This record gives sequence, structure tokens and C-alpha cells, in this order.
Amino acid sequence: MLATLRRIGARSVLYLLLALFAVTTLFPLVWMLYSSFKTNGDIALSTFALPGIWHVENYVNAWQTAKIGTYFFNSVIVSLGAVGLTILAGASAGFILAKFRFGLRGVVYGFFILGMLIPLQSVLVPLFIQMRDFKLLDNPWSLILSYTAFGLPITIFLMESFLRAFPDSVLEAAILDGASLLRVFWALVLPMSKPVLATVAILNFLNNWKEFSFALIFLTTEEKKTLPLGLYNFLGAYTADYAGLMAALMIASIPLLILYFVLQEQIIKGMTAGAVKG
Repeated sequence: MLATLRRIGARSVLYLLLALFAVTTLFPLVWMLYSSFKTNGDIALSTFALPGIWHVENYVNAWQTAKIGTYFFNSVIVSLGAVGLTILAGASAGFILAKFRFGLRGVVYGFFILGMLIPLQSVLVPLFIQMRDFKLLDNPWSLILSYTAFGLPITIFLMESFLRAFPDSVLEAAILDGASLLRVFWALVLPMSKPVLATVAILNFLNNWKEFSFALIFLTTEEKKTLPLGLYNFLGAYTADYAGLMAALMIASIPLLILYFVLQEQIIKGMTAGAVKG
């Protein structure tokens, strides 16, 4: 009886801690949601109170007047383009590093992993010079190529770890049946790698979607700027449109929330893939 009470007590404490953690995590998002329907005066008078009148026009003003719609679609194009290239290159490299043995394999893999230790700010100047020489400044490709390069290390690391546990017998059977290496990769490896592909997709999309430094340095034309730069326009030296900023932040959060809810099961599988062999 005493042991049962102890288990119930321990479980209750655990559930309470998890509930507190969930509330702490979700409250900023909920607060941002209802604050996006308030006026600047309401936010200044009472930061955490619910709005007396729900101002839906904040979203209309943010989307049209503040050009959040333009920045939004620019970010979608850049982020999805970079994610597509990153997955294609990272999956190919991860497959080769996991299933092929060659002399410099360890060195090549080490160089890729070393890329995870390089901070973005340390390469801004060299990258700016390269993009200028290639005449890619103020061009979405400058961001797509940069995001792809910085997304490859974590993508290759996860893909290589997942594919290393992939049974060689399945690949060998497909090759013996006459499938080419390219067909094995496209028709067998990629479909069976959905969990880790979902993981790298959302990780890279999140990093690309919120990136500010490269976009600030590479893009100058207002019509080509991405969402983080557009959000910065709500804050000035003397004034700040907090209500419009909250609405714009909610608009910016929608793709990430949708992506996570759609892929959450695959993401969990991808994060735990390769942890246990057998």
C-alpha cells in the first residue's frame, strides 16, 4: 500500500512539473496571440490583460500596409528553396558516407561536422565578398546558397547516423535485382528515411525562416527582403507599433506551427532513430 502511494505521489509530482513546463512554454505564444488583437494603448496600459475590443484590423494593416505579405512570400521562397537543396545534397552525402568505404571518408565527414562549430557572424565578410564577386548581392540566391551551406553539417550528421543503421541486405537485394545506385537512392533510401528527413526539414526551415544577419547584409531592395527584416520595421528610434508587431509575429509563426503539427510524429521518430540498434 505504501509503495503504491509513493508511486502515485511521484507520478503526481511529475505531472505537475510537466504541466508547469507546458504552461511556461505555451504562455508567450498565447500572450502574443491575444495581444495581437489589442491597440498600442491597451498594451501600454495593461500588458497581460485580455483585449476589451478585438481589433482584427491589426492583421490587415500588418499584411498590407506594412508589406508583411511581400516579406512573407520572400521568406517562403528562400526557406523552401534552401531546405530542398539542403535535403538533396545532405541526403546524398549522408548516404555515401554511411554506406561506402573510401580512403578519406573520415576526413570528409570530419570537415562536414566541423561546419557545425562555425558561427554565422565569422563568415559574413568573406561571404559578402564572394556574393559581390558572383554578382548575387540583392538576389534571393545569395540567401538560398548560404542557408544551404550552413544547413548541410547537421543534415549530413543526422542522415549519416540514420543510414548507418539501415540494413545493407536491403540495398544489396535491390542492386542484385538490377536497380541502379541512383534508383536505390531515390526509390528505396529516401522513402524509408522519412523520419529523419522530416527532422532535418523542420530544423533547417526554422533556421532559415528566422535568420536575420545574412538577409540584412545581402539584401537591399525592399521588395526582396525577408520576414525578419520586415518585422524590424515595426520598431523605430522613437516609436514602436507593438500591436502591429504582435500581429506580424503571429503571421510569421503560422508556417512553423503548421509544419510542426504535420510532421511531429515523423520528427519524434527521426530524433530517436539510430539510438537503439537491433
